[in-house]
Amino acid sequence: MTDSPGRAVPEDALTTVGCLIGGEWVSDGQRADRVGPWTRAVVSSARQATDSDVGSALRYARRGAKVVARMSPAARADVLERAAAVALARRDELARLLALELGKPVKDGLGEIDRVADTFAVSAAEARRIGGEVLPVAGWARGVGNTALTHRAPVGVALAITPFNAPANLLAHKLAASFAAGNTTLVKPPPQAPASSVAVVRLLLDSGMPPEAVQVLHGGGPVGAALSSAPEVGVISFTGSPGTGAAVARSAGAKRLVMELGGNAATIVCEDADIAAAARICAATGYSNSGQSCISVQRVYVHRSRYEEFLDLFTRAAEKLTVGDPLDAATDVGSMVDDDAAERVVSWAHEAAAAGATITTGGRRDGATVIPTVVASPPADARLIREEVFGAAVAVRPFDDFDEVLATCNDSRYGLQAGLFTHDVRRIVTAWRELEVGGLIVNGSSNFRLDHVPFGGVKDSGFGREAPRWMIDDYTVVKTLVLRGISLFGDQEDAR
Repeated sequence: MTDSPGRAVPEDALTTVGCLIGGEWVSDGQRADRVGPWTRAVVSSARQATDSDVGSALRYARRGAKVVARMSPAARADVLERAAAVALARRDELARLLALELGKPVKDGLGEIDRVADTFAVSAAEARRIGGEVLPVAGWARGVGNTALTHRAPVGVALAITPFNAPANLLAHKLAASFAAGNTTLVKPPPQAPASSVAVVRLLLDSGMPPEAVQVLHGGGPVGAALSSAPEVGVISFTGSPGTGAAVARSAGAKRLVMELGGNAATIVCEDADIAAAARICAATGYSNSGQSCISVQRVYVHRSRYEEFLDLFTRAAEKLTVGDPLDAATDVGSMVDDDAAERVVSWAHEAAAAGATITTGGRRDGATVIPTVVASPPADARLIREEVFGAAVAVRPFDDFDEVLATCNDSRYGLQAGLFTHDVRRIVTAWRELEVGGLIVNGSSNFRLDHVPFGGVKDSGFGREAPRWMIDDYTVVKTLVLRGISLFGDQEDAR
């Protein structure tokens, strides 16, 4: 393992960002610098929020919530549709920021910004569809002659706490759905990606989002705790580690929470699978973004009759990935978020090897870059199996019985998504029923997501679902109206 020296940094790489409070960008004050994991140089600098800033933002949020709630759904949808177009127009700029701040390969960054545009467009459509119900009260004697209606009203103030691994798209999900629902949103970006996060907020403001709709506060745990505990906040959407999520929940108290807390995703490859396709897909999705995805391929279970074939093809596919400069369009694997994360991944691989596993490729790092690592047959109690590696190392183990491998996959405190390669419909249905996960991907790996489809987990992977339609449910409250003595159905009896 090595610690790489500094690499050449473009002259215009440094981006400075402020806090957005009360419609004004506040830049003076204490700053925190972000050192790029590839460049080894400062690539962004963010002004840190103070206690006074938090108080000002919360006071402004109360007023801003009323302004946003008065906007028509059509007006909110128009803003989001314009933002989708602006995101595509700025995709090169935004992908470059992701590469500099996080070491994310630029081609992955371009894909993330494409998804941002999709998320805005879907949120716009959902803003136009928010409605209510006419309830069938006349089916019961006490309801005859009356009418009951519901509609979904904004919660008011939402808090979005976002992670570093996909800072643009995950912020887009939280902020766009909140705005579509008619809320104002407090954004706490990840310290590792302040400029990328601010760029998403700016493109929404440039698309007509009113300043009352969003505020940005940079900082660490104390800022998050102060915002989470504030009585002005009605709903919190958090994506991050289980430990931080638990801290947010403790601070929040009796608030509505939507939490996505990670996983150690399993993918099952059955004997009837297209082994070459499975190996290729698992390699592409196991090491994309250096494995820093909550649904990244981490555990692959292959039927024993095809295990050696898969392992050979998978190892070769991992070795073919291009590792290097994230700003190079040809790069498949860039850097992890920092050296400590890279060292942890490598150490877990070698820890498994010491317990009897075989590292068929990789097992080393260059600074914050982990060479794609394949670990064959690690013990079931290895951290590479039990915990969330969140890095460029994949474990491959054989299995003999389908029911047993389902139980093995479930033997985890996590349950976010799983993959299954098979053409057997009965196995697909059984896995969908038995696997303790929020989503199952058939003939694909665990690492696949459609941004308009509900996404979330069970157990320690969290609760609630992301995707605009389902998030709007969490960002709104049902309000009921009962009209005594007024019936929409022509009931002749008196209201009781």
